[in-house]
Amino acid sequence: MRALRRFSVRAQLPAALAPLQDLATNLRWTWHGPTQDLFAAVDEAAWRSTGGDPVRLLGEVGPARLAELAADDRFVERVREVSEDLRTYLSEPRWYQGRQDLPAGIGYFSMEFGVSEVLPNYSGGLGILAGDHLKAASDLGVPLIAVGLLYRSGYFRQSLSLDGWQQEQYPSLDPQGLPLHLLTGSDGAPLLVHVALPEGRVLRARIWVASVGRVPLLLLDADIEDNDADLRHITDRLYGGDSEHRIRQEILVGIGGVRAVRAYCGVTGHAAPEVFHTNEGHAGFLGLERMRELVTTAGLDVDQALAAVRAGTVFTTHTPVPAGIDRFPIGLVEHYFSADLVPGIPTDRVLALGREPDPDMFNMAHMGLRLAQRSNGVSQLHGEVSRGMFSSLWGGFDAPEVPIGSVTNGVHGPTWTAREMVGLTAGAAAAGAGPELFGVSDSLLWEVRGTLRARLVSEVRRRVRASWLDRGASEPELGWTERVFDPNVLTIGFARRVPTYKRLTLMLRDQERLRSMLLDPERPVQLVIAGKSHPADDSGKRLIQEMVRFADDPAVRHRIVFLPDYDMSMARYLYWGCDVWLNNPLRPLEACGTSGMKSALNGGLNLSVRDGWWDELYDGRNGWAIPTADGVDDPDRRDDIEAAALYDLMSTQVAPLFYDRGADGVPDRWTALVRHTLATLSPKVQASRMVTDYVTDWYTPAARAARRVAADAFAGAKELAEFRARLDAAWPSVRVAEVDVSGAADTPVLGAPMTVRATVDLGGLSASDVLVQAVVGRADESDELSGAVVSPMATVGSAGDTQTFEATVALPHAGVLGYTVRVLPAHELLASPVELGKVVLPA
Repeated sequence: MRALRRFSVRAQLPAALAPLQDLATNLRWTWHGPTQDLFAAVDEAAWRSTGGDPVRLLGEVGPARLAELAADDRFVERVREVSEDLRTYLSEPRWYQGRQDLPAGIGYFSMEFGVSEVLPNYSGGLGILAGDHLKAASDLGVPLIAVGLLYRSGYFRQSLSLDGWQQEQYPSLDPQGLPLHLLTGSDGAPLLVHVALPEGRVLRARIWVASVGRVPLLLLDADIEDNDADLRHITDRLYGGDSEHRIRQEILVGIGGVRAVRAYCGVTGHAAPEVFHTNEGHAGFLGLERMRELVTTAGLDVDQALAAVRAGTVFTTHTPVPAGIDRFPIGLVEHYFSADLVPGIPTDRVLALGREPDPDMFNMAHMGLRLAQRSNGVSQLHGEVSRGMFSSLWGGFDAPEVPIGSVTNGVHGPTWTAREMVGLTAGAAAAGAGPELFGVSDSLLWEVRGTLRARLVSEVRRRVRASWLDRGASEPELGWTERVFDPNVLTIGFARRVPTYKRLTLMLRDQERLRSMLLDPERPVQLVIAGKSHPADDSGKRLIQEMVRFADDPAVRHRIVFLPDYDMSMARYLYWGCDVWLNNPLRPLEACGTSGMKSALNGGLNLSVRDGWWDELYDGRNGWAIPTADGVDDPDRRDDIEAAALYDLMSTQVAPLFYDRGADGVPDRWTALVRHTLATLSPKVQASRMVTDYVTDWYTPAARAARRVAADAFAGAKELAEFRARLDAAWPSVRVAEVDVSGAADTPVLGAPMTVRATVDLGGLSASDVLVQAVVGRADESDELSGAVVSPMATVGSAGDTQTFEATVALPHAGVLGYTVRVLPAHELLASPVELGKVVLPA
């Protein structure tokens, strides 16, 4: 018979082993080798069978074994040493504590967190990035509080049907069996957050806390008896359900999340966040809750509250395509916010924050951008793409001026680097071998790479066999799986989510050519492929099916495999063991693509379209750039061209370099590329570098801005709100009345001075309220400017509301130039004059 519901019972540990409980529930063990080794020593077979999950391990080890370990003085001392190491890690000053004037606390909100496979609260790159962000913040001592949802089924588990169609299963997760604890009050009862819903209903959620090293991760859980039956399902699945289900989730993580942070800080004494970081638009409603707090408790009006909230908010967008943004029917948003959800914030103001050109839709990214004074993409190229994609919010400005910057993503090295590679690079550093591992022989480097490849081959064989059994094959049919892959063959990995723009099947454009490379008798290639398609994306599922059917062919199935159920546990083997990491998205639709970074940390070479992070970090010696047919509009022709370029690189450069061996059997030119990759990419792709960038360039300026607007009973917020009100009233009357130039000869020469003078009607504003600029640049036949030089203009006279401004500009280019003048708002509390999206140009 079937159980109605599963639940977990935690072991009662002997007193001598009690520290194991804290070691198991603090997720630092996921990147700390000595702690993993300690749990493996408890029961090596059980450690393997539980997938390296210490909470499950402690629940499965019998009392006799625990008693035996408790009587083992050496093991008890080992437990004490590892426990003491954790206590030191949690309390000692780190990088952050050695600096001044930093935020006291930061709130980091995301819809998913990929900290470990034992806490399956992630679907793909966004979640893994968020998990790595927390780990690096912990290592650096950043006082972060993270907020998300606890999904009772997480994301789906993927399997394949006999004909290769993706199938989804949603296991039920028991929080008691996860590395979590409930946030409780002084009476020991769970603390709940309450969120008002229409028809007088109330959504309640308890708060589970995962300890990610020094960082608390608060996960809200609506599956409690206090909720109506339909509300209990709000936190059932990640990225599941219809629009109403999604908006309920996003209301809970945003509005409920801020309330959870307040509850957590109240109970634990953790510093309240000065800065709130919205990781993608899903959690954007958090800004509305913070506005409500200021309206109802600090007595601010809505505009003043908006100014205060914006100053301390950072918004990161992760999508380069409009289809990746959450949008809701405007009526649905109005339905929820007409209730008592955020008292004091009128519904029309809520709707205005998410407005877009389509009046029937509410855009979560637009709201995120309007609620944050600082916004960024996740690679340099993605920042550029984002400035173009969201340029309509800053009409009148050229895309390069849109105030969206970039912080290139990074990955958490201790999580993703194989121990063998850590030992090799650490040993080389200790010996003073220098950045390119001088002193480490090619043969030793090649041996380590071979060890990692062999480990991957063993894992591939195990997973291929398990997948075929799951698809309905019988044991006697599967003898061939013992010969899948060869530990001496060039191994290429491709693993990621499967939306169409990532082009899973680009390698299948010419199947005969691919087949010939797989089966080449002298320089064969083997491909390991993995990835999940969103359950509602049938086009992605068809791509998976096409790939699986090719890989099922008995002629090639020993050289190409599709491994189902891609997750963090599988990913490690791929990053460790693949010689080459393949990425071929449709440029520029890959925001960052961090999987190739993880491969690089292990000496893997990237073979990638120059998109995302690879566009800025490819240097010609750390892998290969797949040429792109950017100007070709026909998608089929473009795919054919880029697939042919991929085949050429694989057959004429990648494979020959791998198989070109010296007398000692080592490919010295290949190992030179590996050395260079480890030396040059490893420092740049680290999540520690990413988090340091956020702290220095985003969190700290945001905290300073937030303090300025909050000082003296929010005097700055009131001043900024008053300025914006005056600006909105006067701006329609501001005009550039007259522009003159002088000082340039009839045939001006490069560098010659040109004086630009403009008369501007300020419509009642003062000269200090505006910034008037002269703009000089190359002019095309449509008079559009490029390569413009912008110079501030100073006041040189006035008459009533009319002011005269002047600037002298050195002609910056040879050729046909043009000039203009523009007027922008100016206030010391603005992050930039472009921020408000207001500009006046000559008529």
